[in-house]
Amino acid sequence: MTRYLKNVLSLFFLIIFLVTPIGCGSYLLSTPTSTTTATPTITQPPTSTPAPSTLVPSTAPPSPTPTPTLTPTSTTSTDNLTENIAQSPVSEDIIYRDYAWNYQGEWTWELLTREAIYDYYRELPRPPTTDYSVYVTHPNDDPYIDMLVEKLEDAAKKSEFSAYETVEFAAAFVQSLPYSFDSETTPFDEYPRYPIETLVDNGGDCEDTSILLASIIDAMGYGVVLVSFPEHVAIGIKGSENVTGTYWEYGNSRYYYLETTGEGWRIGQLPEEYEGVSAYVYPLVPIPILTHEWTTSPEGYFALLEVKVSNLGTATANDVYVYAGFDAGNDQLWNPEQSTSTDLEADYILTLQLYIRVPLDEHTRLVVQIVMDGYAVDESYSKWVDT
Repeated sequence: MTRYLKNVLSLFFLIIFLVTPIGCGSYLLSTPTSTTTATPTITQPPTSTPAPSTLVPSTAPPSPTPTPTLTPTSTTSTDNLTENIAQSPVSEDIIYRDYAWNYQGEWTWELLTREAIYDYYRELPRPPTTDYSVYVTHPNDDPYIDMLVEKLEDAAKKSEFSAYETVEFAAAFVQSLPYSFDSETTPFDEYPRYPIETLVDNGGDCEDTSILLASIIDAMGYGVVLVSFPEHVAIGIKGSENVTGTYWEYGNSRYYYLETTGEGWRIGQLPEEYEGVSAYVYPLVPIPILTHEWTTSPEGYFALLEVKVSNLGTATANDVYVYAGFDAGNDQLWNPEQSTSTDLEADYILTLQLYIRVPLDEHTRLVVQIVMDGYAVDESYSKWVDT
């Protein structure tokens, strides 16, 4: 992301808070912790199909297999997804929202947000992952979250809240947001929201409020993780041993459960329905998430494959290449081709072309793998065909 783009996005932010207390134990939380081109040589087809090659494994080996050096057989180009969104017409409209909640008294807030920043996040693709940390670690809303946190901390300081109470004060705000089902508020059954979307939409479901609260707590400087059950998401707050309640041990630290839906939940309080249920803990670490789409067209005895690989995560994907060929069964491919490897930054799209020889007289399908750091992270197939 260029400094220019960050400056443009920062102009989207307008935030005005009126924080008004209508009414007016201390625990210590741990402190936080490219373009290349090659043309294939068109030759007569072989009289028999060559021996197939093995597919790339979809689980990471202990040490990534080095990428072999091959003669380039691809055309590549990159495009910036975020810049394309930023070039869209910018709305100057302002969205007004009012909030009211209780924590050691009654509080009201008024929030004004430029519609442009809300539209920016609504237009971003939803990464296909259950690791919702990518919604927390997206960098372009950091100035916005920092301003929100500043207002929270100012109000907490005036009320002489402890660090523990300040975190619960922020949690009480998020817990007060109305719960809504994605299927009722969006065209999708599952639609994770970025923090700004949840604020402007005035609520969401459990992953939305957990993403928002994790963003706030992280910006406050406290350790926080996402806690994901099979049908529920909450957060964990890094705490010392004198904090009471349910916690998970992760990275030699304790993370105390904190519910983000429904009012009145305290740090360490676990709803009864999740007692004894296994959960995944996701740290707030930027990660790459690769997706792809492709098209083919006939070129003599070859199929011309064009693949677009998108990095929808928040970290650079290293050693990315496309590996494709025709299905020979038993995890084998006929006539596989591999693009040159490259690093793909977050919010970028990589376009590649591969020429793949079509095997003769076979019942097969095209297999396309996206490989990162030596193992397949995304895979797709064509319909079965007779060649």
